[in-house]
Order: sequence, then C-alpha cells, then structure tokens
Amino acid sequence: MTTTSTVALGDLPAIGARLEGGTFAGVISLPDGKHVAVILLPGKGEELDWKAATAWAEKHGGELPSRPVAALLYANVKAELTPDWHWTNEAFGASCAWTCYFDSGYQGNHRESCEGSAVAVRLIPLTA
Repeated sequence: MTTTSTVALGDLPAIGARLEGGTFAGVISLPDGKHVAVILLPGKGEELDWKAATAWAEKHGGELPSRPVAALLYANVKAELTPDWHWTNEAFGASCAWTCYFDSGYQGNHRESCEGSAVAVRLIPLTA
C-alpha cells in the first residue's frame, strides 16, 4: 500500500475534488480493516504489460488499483477515466492479472504479457 500522511475523515473533500496531487475518488476499507482515502493520480500509462504497468504506477508515486479500488474508481470518478481496460495490482493464476474495463466496470483478466493501460492510485490512511 502506498501511503503519504494521514487525513482526518472530516477533512475529506467532495468526491471528484482535488486532494494530495490527484482526484479524490472515495473511501475504502482494506482487508486489514484500515480505512483509506483513494486518490486517482494524474496521467495514464498505455501499451504496458503488467510488470511495466506496475513500475509505471510506482514511478508516478502510487500503485495500480486493487480490484475493489478499480470498482470504486469506475463508480465515483468514471469521467476521469478512459473507456478501455486497465491493469489492477492483483495476479490471476501463474501468468495472468486482473483487469477492469472502465467503459462498463467489468472485471476480467489478461495474460501479464498483454499490453494494456494503467492508472495509478495513492491510498491515504484516515484518522478520526
């Protein structure tokens, strides 16, 4: 998980507003129970295999979204996304990874060697 400073729940802006160098997309709970603000970072990686997409996201100060975070992006900031498939940070078997189609919200998978698009997110821990 990529983190910066924390932000208080009461200080969060409206969805779609600017926050921490990107677009605030909403709040999600992580598997460990921690709550984080999801920030969609500017830019888009194109024609990247999964490994290159992961490196691209890290270079831009974030990470590829998990499947739940990709669904949150589609639900809350769809206008900021291009309507094609994008990598997530989750592997699917030995040689595939999960993807999210930002034109429909459908999640599927592709071989890690396929070239697709990527967005980067930053997850910021929330405080009371």
